[in-house]
Amino acid sequence: MLWLKSFHLFFMVAWFAGLFYLPRIFVNHAMIEDRATSEQFKLMERKLYKFITPWMILNIAFGIWMLVDYAWTAYSSMGWLHLKLVLIAGLVGYHFWCGQIVKQFAEDNNSRSHTWYRWFNEIPVIFLLAIVLLAGLKPF
Repeated sequence: MLWLKSFHLFFMVAWFAGLFYLPRIFVNHAMIEDRATSEQFKLMERKLYKFITPWMILNIAFGIWMLVDYAWTAYSSMGWLHLKLVLIAGLVGYHFWCGQIVKQFAEDNNSRSHTWYRWFNEIPVIFLLAIVLLAGLKPF
């Protein structure tokens, strides 16, 4: 079922691309003071968040499908896969946290600095690196 893996990879890349880009918009949005520019950022943030959410859902659905088809019998003995799933759950939480931030910006209720968003921006990179290492090395 190569097509299943291919679709899962496509959905993952689409979701992660947006998940990497959205917090970068937050960094810039937190630095501006012009009302018109702020409205443009709000529109971009809302549209991007709505665009990547279906990719997250499809990524999870196809990931579960692959887990059931390929690894269910060996699941209990693959500790690396357990950790990988925890990290993916963390990224799902991060996704919804981004949704809350989009809502805060939309309500002109942001209380964080652009520096905070720069750090926030690095979270999915660290998670993805760990996920890729776990999937590639299968250390335990």
